[in-house]
Parts: sequence; C-alpha cells; structure tokens
Amino acid sequence: MEKYAIIESGGKQFMVRPGTVVVVERLPQDEGQDVTFERVLAVSDGAAVEIGEPVVEGARVTGKVLGHVRGRKVVVFKKKRRKGYKRKKGHRQELTRVEIGELKVG
Repeated sequence: MEKYAIIESGGKQFMVRPGTVVVVERLPQDEGQDVTFERVLAVSDGAAVEIGEPVVEGARVTGKVLGHVRGRKVVVFKKKRRKGYKRKKGHRQELTRVEIGELKVG
C-alpha cells in the first residue's frame, strides 16, 4: 500500500499521494511558491493508518503551486413561465493547481 493523506482545503477533502496534482480552491500563493496544508485529517505510511480527531497532530502536507486556473462555467438560469421573467447568470470558480511533494507526520 502507498503513502497517502487526506487533507482539507477550501471546505473540501482531497486524498493525495506524493507526486500527484490536485486542483483546490484559489490559494494566495504565487505560481512556483511552496504551500503547506496543516489540516490533515488522516495519514497512512503504507502499513498503518492514523486518523485525526478532527486533525492529525503535527502532520502536514507540502506542495508546490503549478498555476492558477479558472473552472468551467456554471450557468444559473431562472424563469417563471407565462410571466416574462428570465434571468441568466454565469460563474467561473478561481482554482489553483498544486503538485503534492512530501507527507510529514509529527
């Protein structure tokens, strides 16, 4: 079994392994900078799994920011039939691509 960790970023949970690329909510770091995820919910070294309550003490995941992208467009359309009421709005979420580097346990 491989090393992996479950991290939380932007209110979402991600299962990450060293070398994988994950797309998370926009982070304040610039492209090429290092980023550290402190909220590690679970971590496995390949043999044993450590689950936090709610986080694993002393565990962190480091990575490198590859770039900032925008997600696909989400269209919100409202209509009331026979009333002439129509509203169309769009939204594109700002995202950050991060390459996971190292998993550190306390």
